[in-house]
Amino acid sequence: MRKTQSLSIALPHHMAQMVKEKVSSGAYATESEVIREGLRALRLQDGALEQWLRTEGVARYDAYHRDTGGGRPTAEAFARLRTRVGKKQRTAPRNKR
Repeated sequence: MRKTQSLSIALPHHMAQMVKEKVSSGAYATESEVIREGLRALRLQDGALEQWLRTEGVARYDAYHRDTGGGRPTAEAFARLRTRVGKKQRTAPRNKR
């Protein structure tokens, strides 16, 4: 039984050109090797993201929900920003033309 499966894929022109350039540079022997390497990199990236979500992401989420005094409601934060920006606009020197 074969250990590979043949697929037919469609790529945008710029991606197809990238694959061809990798092969023509000699970095890879075939287009299939380029695609396999890309899928390996995607698997590593997905794994790293999953690991980050399970450790850092959960820790930050938990810390955010533990901290009852640090956060502000969105409406309050935007109201404070509008007030601050309004004050700066009123006190900024006007350009004379």
